[in-house]
Amino acid sequence: MNKYDDIKVEIQELINEGNILMESLSNYYVDENSVDVTKPYVLKDYFFKNYESWYTKAHSAVKQILPDRIDDFSILYRNNRRSTLTAETYTISDALLLLGDSFSFAPNNAVSHLGRQVGMLIACLERFDSKIYDLHTLIEADVFDSEIESAKHLHKLGYLRAAGAICGVIIEKHFKGVADAHNIAIKKKNPTIADYNDKFKDVVYDTIEWRRIQRLGDLRNLCDHNKDRDPTADEVTELISGTERTIKTIF
Repeated sequence: MNKYDDIKVEIQELINEGNILMESLSNYYVDENSVDVTKPYVLKDYFFKNYESWYTKAHSAVKQILPDRIDDFSILYRNNRRSTLTAETYTISDALLLLGDSFSFAPNNAVSHLGRQVGMLIACLERFDSKIYDLHTLIEADVFDSEIESAKHLHKLGYLRAAGAICGVIIEKHFKGVADAHNIAIKKKNPTIADYNDKFKDVVYDTIEWRRIQRLGDLRNLCDHNKDRDPTADEVTELISGTERTIKTIF
């Protein structure tokens, strides 16, 4: 099974798990004696024990495949912009905290929110089967993994500048895809990590991430240009690990 098929299987598993979580949460006010005990996952405790883990994985899938829907997905879990807690602003995080004490304002009111999250995962799966989906992203991920392994090998042999240079190229190529995904125009013919970083700040990621990328750009420049000193092994190790993190978390 190739990476394309692996990802489809993982998304389908998340959809199946999401449906189980919905069934569990919908049983919050159901007498457990009336629930089919041969299906323990439908009991309400299943939702409270397993939702957080599911959300983390599902959030990552939506962020990578449908980045324009990630805010919609997140706000169903927690709404930091609300001023008061009402039946209309009730979220899944409220259900996890058991907020509310009546049928009109209680944990199982969040079932519809969870249903919408599952719906977004279904949209992710459908995108794989549409002609619109760009398989270049998946192919590129395999290439980047191979290039990072090359950088690690060069680092091990002591070719620190070469290892760092490879990481710089990986980040720049990855950021080109990120810019395209977010419709961010980069006018410079050969943009650097710093050029992308400035464009992405407060659009793709926050100031904390911007500082991390700035650090990687500085390390890359240290490897690429003859300066007063050579990069150290620890600095190149930091650059390699930072590159791995960047291509797996920024989309």
